[in-house]
Amino acid sequence: MRKELRVAVVGAGLMGSDHVERLANRIAGASVVAVVDVDAERAQRVASKAPGAIAATELGSLLTGDRIDAVLIATPGGLHEKTLLQTMEQGKPILCEKPLTPDAASSWRIIEEEQKIGRKLIQVGFMRRFDREYRQLRRLIESREMGDTLMLHFSHRNAVSPSSFTSQMLINDSVVHEFDGIRYLTGEEITTVQVRLGRPTRHAHHGQHDPQQVLMETESGILVDVEIFVNAQFGYQVAAQAVFEDGIVNIGNDIGPYIRSSGRWGGAVPPSFVERFNDAFNLELQTWVDAAREGTVNGPSAWDGYATAACCEAGVAAQKTGQKVKVALNEKPALYSDEKVATAA
Repeated sequence: MRKELRVAVVGAGLMGSDHVERLANRIAGASVVAVVDVDAERAQRVASKAPGAIAATELGSLLTGDRIDAVLIATPGGLHEKTLLQTMEQGKPILCEKPLTPDAASSWRIIEEEQKIGRKLIQVGFMRRFDREYRQLRRLIESREMGDTLMLHFSHRNAVSPSSFTSQMLINDSVVHEFDGIRYLTGEEITTVQVRLGRPTRHAHHGQHDPQQVLMETESGILVDVEIFVNAQFGYQVAAQAVFEDGIVNIGNDIGPYIRSSGRWGGAVPPSFVERFNDAFNLELQTWVDAAREGTVNGPSAWDGYATAACCEAGVAAQKTGQKVKVALNEKPALYSDEKVATAA
């Protein structure tokens, strides 16, 4: 094990920049040694957040030398497969922001490559698994101290979405987190997805249907519904309710100071996912660094990335028909057979 994990961050956008700052200032046992982006100026700007880090416009030459130990991928999903494959070829550990790849077929190619290598190299960036309340709820579900889990209700609300955010992206970029969260909490695969499109908000962009209701079932018959509303105006909110045989548990409720002043009461709503899941992001990165230094993976695997991609494909198909669509999954390879979906305990 190296004394310090030397990380190259690929992608200098919002997530890449945030990860560089976290690795440089909040994570033990790692340092950012390079920031890679096709925009050299942007790469240099983000690299300046990490003392000693260099800026580069391509990853290849960095991989073949002895400059880096691990790679963090934070580029758009359509660019992930190439970076994943060239990094895996060098046997270096990877933290890949979601999605693993944009579709199940390309995610399966990553699965196949990892099987050839014979060990897991990839952790996928589903940070909700590292949220304190998500972990507490998972323990309650696993313990069955309140009986069997019967239903799960989720709400996922953003203040606003960019004009380029399409109806399909509500599934592929937003509900993808619920797909993984459901699998993490229940320890089961999702078997069917249905999408209902009702009255849209006047704040929806042209061609975008917002909000949407996504209905799912798991292997044991747990019923799940998700409200995805990306132009809710008031702020960012992610919450869930679990219905058990002997009780109900809510997570994601409003947190922080409860204020009474000037004839009003209440508190502040976080503006974005960065504030809501700040601690989860820190734990996610620290867990990855600790595992990578030991040569292991202790978080969402490539299989989880593949399974959620299959769920997204079913969801987009269900948007078009309104009907229940089966999630098509290949048989889980032996490399991932020790996973009961729920990793990162």
